[in-house]
Amino acid sequence: MTDLPELDLRTLWHPFTQMGDWMDGRPVVIERGEGNYLIDTEGRRYLDGISSMWVNLHGHDHPRIRAAIHTQLDRLAHSTLLGLANEPSIELAARLVELAPAGLTRVFFSDNGSTAVEIALKMAFQFWQQHEDQASRARTRFVALKGAYHGDTLGAVALGGVESFHEIFRPLVFEALRAENAYCYRCPYGLRYPDCGIHCLESLEGLLERHGHEVAAVVVEPLVQAAAGILLLPDGWLKRARELCTRHGTLLIVDEVATGFGRTGRMFACEHEGVTPDLMTIAKGMSAGFLPLAATLTSEEIFEGFLGPVRDQRQFFHGHSYSGNALACAASLASLEVFEQEAVLEHVREMSEHLARRLETLRRLPAVGEIRQRGLMVGIELVQDRATREPFDAGERIGALVCMAIRKHGVILRPLGETIVLMPPLSVQRGEIEHLVDALAKCIAQVTGE
Repeated sequence: MTDLPELDLRTLWHPFTQMGDWMDGRPVVIERGEGNYLIDTEGRRYLDGISSMWVNLHGHDHPRIRAAIHTQLDRLAHSTLLGLANEPSIELAARLVELAPAGLTRVFFSDNGSTAVEIALKMAFQFWQQHEDQASRARTRFVALKGAYHGDTLGAVALGGVESFHEIFRPLVFEALRAENAYCYRCPYGLRYPDCGIHCLESLEGLLERHGHEVAAVVVEPLVQAAAGILLLPDGWLKRARELCTRHGTLLIVDEVATGFGRTGRMFACEHEGVTPDLMTIAKGMSAGFLPLAATLTSEEIFEGFLGPVRDQRQFFHGHSYSGNALACAASLASLEVFEQEAVLEHVREMSEHLARRLETLRRLPAVGEIRQRGLMVGIELVQDRATREPFDAGERIGALVCMAIRKHGVILRPLGETIVLMPPLSVQRGEIEHLVDALAKCIAQVTGE
């Protein structure tokens, strides 16, 4: 029998992983999934506390989605959208337009969150370049937030503000204008929310006052900066950002890759503040964790900006081999049926409230500095000294040690630095939340010596 862990160590290069450390251990090899659990080749069961990197929605091997993929496979696995169309992509595009914020009317398919963001950037740039007036063509720059994460392809990296991920690649990318984010726990202005009046938003306002005439688009993650450590934008921030973009005539790109498809208790996070962006990117949970799929949604105004005779070369010169893949689109359509038939959003809101109550028990632990939650997206920031908010030394890898310790309790988690991220499937149950929080409390106390 093949020794899969040994074969892994000899052949695979894992993402976001220091392979020197990886090769000192023995990998957990996942063999199958059942409901909200992953099962390894040794038969051990783990609650999937991060939804397999935030993509799984309704549990592993959901019968409705599996059946939809099988049915589609009997008909067509894939056919290009370059010069042809296919049924599942058409039906899914129409369904997404129905569900998206009003005013988003066109769907451009791709494969993952990074590609969806690249497409949005290129669409915004080309949209302005195809205007006749020089003032519009001067709009060539993009605004992003500190701590932003929009993916790992180069356009997305240019927007990125997580220095440990992005700094080494700065020589390869364009320079984004950088606005202050809302890290309320460590407010750079020394203020407290809500008395601050969302003071950090003045950074974006000031940037647009100075550079609005040259900005093609402002790019933000709505409500939650996920990879930054589950940082929460204050209520009203997104709506006011929309107003600023409208005032300065620039486009607003909202990156719903992490927040979309129910994570915050609404289908899309924009809905919480009644915001319609000019472009919206979606991926991760789009196929409920079954197959790679992403999309960029745009307004009719942007779409019409690309229309014209072929000789004018106004078409959007961008595409992917697997855009609108029939199997992935069939999975996504089935997932949307699950949302309706199983009252998923109502369940998410109920479980979010239960999770919030249970998380309160962690506040007794001295190492728990702040708990940030929006729906089923949670970040628990661990600190060395709660009174001064002094962080742990990064070299101690406290977050990673907690996540390794909790595996012995049958839970899979992955940290963002010293912030422990909880992002279970939308189908998580009360008993699973109880086990998750209780096990986490024990592991935080064990690792931090409390």
